[in-house]
Amino acid sequence: MNLKSFFYKKVNSTNDLAIKKIKQGYLNGIIISEEQLKGRGRRGKKWISLKGNLFITIFFEISEKKSLQIITNFNLNIIKKILSDLLKTKISVKPPNDLLINKKKICGILQETIFFNTNKFLIVGVGINLIKYPIIKNYPTTSLLNEKGHKISKLKIINMIKKKYEMKLKKLKINNLINRNIKCI
Repeated sequence: MNLKSFFYKKVNSTNDLAIKKIKQGYLNGIIISEEQLKGRGRRGKKWISLKGNLFITIFFEISEKKSLQIITNFNLNIIKKILSDLLKTKISVKPPNDLLINKKKICGILQETIFFNTNKFLIVGVGINLIKYPIIKNYPTTSLLNEKGHKISKLKIINMIKKKYEMKLKKLKINNLINRNIKCI
């Protein structure tokens, strides 16, 4: 599966834009923005979007049968593996949707589902602290620059995320087709 890429200089929210793209008829895609003005976190919390960091949303159709825990683990593991490969260190998960390095938040993931035209879509917003990190009371944060000691190309990370999602989604689609065929026999 190839994800259609949409690049923007400035958006209110990459997740909100993904919802608009779905309503325009796109079945999957990846939204990338240089700047995000009204990023969201869980339960209506504000996501602090410092300029220079990565704001990206991946969206695609999903089966109604997938549990939230399976979907969450799927998305966390993709981003966790990419960050672990880049930093050459262990990344841990702070449930339900934060990724930590050395007990400091480096990434947050916001998942949303919507139904449109009888199809169910998953929207996966990913915020990665590339060069800056917010100061949050009682919650240590960090950035890739802070941990690695030098900048990592934003484009490189975007390409890694896009390729990993395309590969995993293609594999899932093939497995779902195989499972459907097995049940029919």
